[in-house]
Amino acid sequence: MDYSILNQVFLGNTVKNYLLIAGILFFGLLFKRIFSKLFSKLLFKLFGRLVDNADPKMFVALLVRPVELLILFFVIYLAINQLHFPLQEVIFTRENMEGKVKTLYQLRLIHVVDKIFLFLFIFSGFWIILRIIDFIAHVFAYKASLTDSKSDDQMVPFVKELTKIITIIFAIFVVMGSVFELNVATIIAGLGIGGIAVALAAQDTLQNLLGSFTIFADRPFVVGDLVRIDKYEGTIEKVGFRSTLLRTLDKTMVIIPNKKMVDSPLENLSLRNLRRMKFNVALKYTTQAPVMLRISKEIEEYVNKHEGTGNDALVTFDSFGEFALNLQVLYFIEVVDYNEYMKIRQELNYGIMDIITRNGAEFAFPSQTVYHQYPEGKPEAARE
Repeated sequence: MDYSILNQVFLGNTVKNYLLIAGILFFGLLFKRIFSKLFSKLLFKLFGRLVDNADPKMFVALLVRPVELLILFFVIYLAINQLHFPLQEVIFTRENMEGKVKTLYQLRLIHVVDKIFLFLFIFSGFWIILRIIDFIAHVFAYKASLTDSKSDDQMVPFVKELTKIITIIFAIFVVMGSVFELNVATIIAGLGIGGIAVALAAQDTLQNLLGSFTIFADRPFVVGDLVRIDKYEGTIEKVGFRSTLLRTLDKTMVIIPNKKMVDSPLENLSLRNLRRMKFNVALKYTTQAPVMLRISKEIEEYVNKHEGTGNDALVTFDSFGEFALNLQVLYFIEVVDYNEYMKIRQELNYGIMDIITRNGAEFAFPSQTVYHQYPEGKPEAARE
């Protein structure tokens, strides 16, 4: 068999090189999914020991795409390196004179390709690290959901975001040092000087970041608490680096900067064990005093007997209003959950209405009585 055709040169490369490139690409693209799953399972054996009861399927599902991308870049890089032309072509030349010695620096296309693929390899590698962080955070978030405390539910997302930000910053320095061949130590030292200007330009961002650390240190609230701040009342859903997500009672998402969460007066409604109810019941002026006294006693007994209230209800004759006799009702509901509190409140209101109507009294409403006075001597017809 004549193998001389394999050594024939086309466009600066032999036929053997072209066949080798085609074979590498074919088998690499054909088996990259299998290799990515095997590599992901190997990584799971290393990181799966850090967490108990971890799901290997989820770990593989998170890592299969970045690992597959890493394998794809490696296959393409391996295939491209089989070419002689045009990778070995000089694209930049520079002469340096050091004293009487002349040195020649040549930049070939292969050097640029190496830097590009080095960047892609670093990108894929750190993408894998970020996915591993997501997996570990998911496992710890599940464990946190099994505990009674809500502090760990709040801490896990925060630590996850902090770890990912540190990882991304580290990746940027690796790219600067490896791909662009910059002196990272000098850059970090320079950041110490320029950091003052950056800090002045980003005061609000830094204040919000410090506010997030203050929230985790003082723990005025945790995820799931019902809070009231400024004109907003709702449930804490997430505490981030810059802001806190608050879900209001009408299901609107409010984003409040952490600086405001720390500096503004905040009322944690979840920490209270009672809800006070105070309101007036307006009765018509035609209501007799014995009837009002009987209504007051029956309302007190009814509220005190309810299982959702305390035993300290107080109903008193509060004032003579402009159009009504006002009974003041004061009691406490021993329920923190908002939905349950509204149901008990509604039930008690219906019961109070029933007591008033059963005693023959009527609710008053804003009204006026107008008296007409006619002068003496006016005809009777005019008075009618």
